[in-house]
Amino acid sequence: MNKYQTLIGATLFSTLSAVNATVINTVIDGSDAIWLAGRTDLAIPDASAPWPGGLIRHGGATPEEIKETLPPGFSAATGDIIRVLDPADGGISFFNGFGGSIFGPDGNGVPGSSSISSFGGISGYLGTQGALVGLFLDSSIPNGVAPSRLDFSLAGLGVDFSSLSPELNQVFFIGDGVTSTNLFQTFVAPTGTTRLFVGITDAFGFNGAPGAFDDNDGSYRIKIGINEIPTTSSVPEAPLIWLISCGLLGILAIRKKSSSACVLTA
Repeated sequence: MNKYQTLIGATLFSTLSAVNATVINTVIDGSDAIWLAGRTDLAIPDASAPWPGGLIRHGGATPEEIKETLPPGFSAATGDIIRVLDPADGGISFFNGFGGSIFGPDGNGVPGSSSISSFGGISGYLGTQGALVGLFLDSSIPNGVAPSRLDFSLAGLGVDFSSLSPELNQVFFIGDGVTSTNLFQTFVAPTGTTRLFVGITDAFGFNGAPGAFDDNDGSYRIKIGINEIPTTSSVPEAPLIWLISCGLLGILAIRKKSSSACVLTA
């Protein structure tokens, strides 16, 4: 290959990457249960009612009475490279009653302290408590046998990895999206991917069957890049223009019922 062919190939790759690049600004509510991703076949009952066969709820009314919500999903494809372009932020209280301890997107910061089982064809989760997580799905409704769960404990992958290639239907840790040395982490979409979801993990005591979303207050903010190359390899400053254009999106809005998103496609 001569230098002109090399130049043409590089230019074509750059052009294709730009066409397929997408930037997504969104807010993830404490009610956005990752195990409901793609589950358009489920009818979520009122928060005051039991949910047989669904996510586990508190036996009685919670002060908040928050109804679980479907986590936001976005188009993605096999081989797409996902990054958090700005460190995710915000805060969620996972405890029964207003206020109390507030977790950030990394959760409680103790890898392996949350061990949650699978639900409806979506894997379980082993990592920090209350973390912001992701999930790749194909075009079908997830159900049936779930894949094995990834291990984000200190004995496994931990949370300081540089790159991750999860399977379809396999919940993966995102957290704030950067390593302890402030480098952007990358997530590679597996074969068959048509959608990317971002959501929350929760369970009673953060262990066992998924559930206990009905008392979660607050939200996380995340800026996702699909095939988008950050302008620097390390963490940039917070994008003030995004905060203004999205009207702050209620980053820490209490009892927010639905997710909002600003999506920019290159």
